Amino acid sequence: MSVERAPIRFEFSPEIDNEELNALFAVSWADHEERDFQPVLGRSLVYIVAYHLDRPIGFVNVVGDGDVHAFLLDTTVARDYQRQGIATDLIARAARAARDAGARWLHVDFEPHLAPLYRAAGFGHTEAGLLRLEDEAE
Repeated sequence: MSVERAPIRFEFSPEIDNEELNALFAVSWADHEERDFQPVLGRSLVYIVAYHLDRPIGFVNVVGDGDVHAFLLDTTVARDYQRQGIATDLIARAARAARDAGARWLHVDFEPHLAPLYRAAGFGHTEAGLLRLEDEAE
C-alpha cells in the first residue's frame, strides 16, 4: 500500500523518546521487542529521523570508532512508507554526516534481501565476520 507522498522532513539527532522509536520499529519489523533506545542514541555519532506530518516514519543511526570508521545501524522505514526512496535518502544523509564528522569509511551489515538497497546506495561487497556474544539459551 502506498501512502500519498507529502513532504518528508529529515532531522539530525532530534530529541525522540522510546515510545516514538518503539512504535516506529514495531510497524517496521515483525519481530521487534521494545527496548530503551536512549543509551544507544547517547553514543551515536549522529542519527537521523524521517518525519511525515510530525510522525517518525524512518530512522538510521551512525556510530563511530572515534577515528576514520563509522557504522550504519538500524536503517528502518515504516512499512507503509517503504519503496518510496526514504531509506535511500536516510542512508545518503547518514553517509554525508559521517564524512563531515571525519569518517573515511562507512560500514554496514545487512541481510541478503537488503543487498539491492545498499548496493544502490554505493556500498560494495566485502568479507566480514560476526560473532554472537550472547548464548541463545540464556
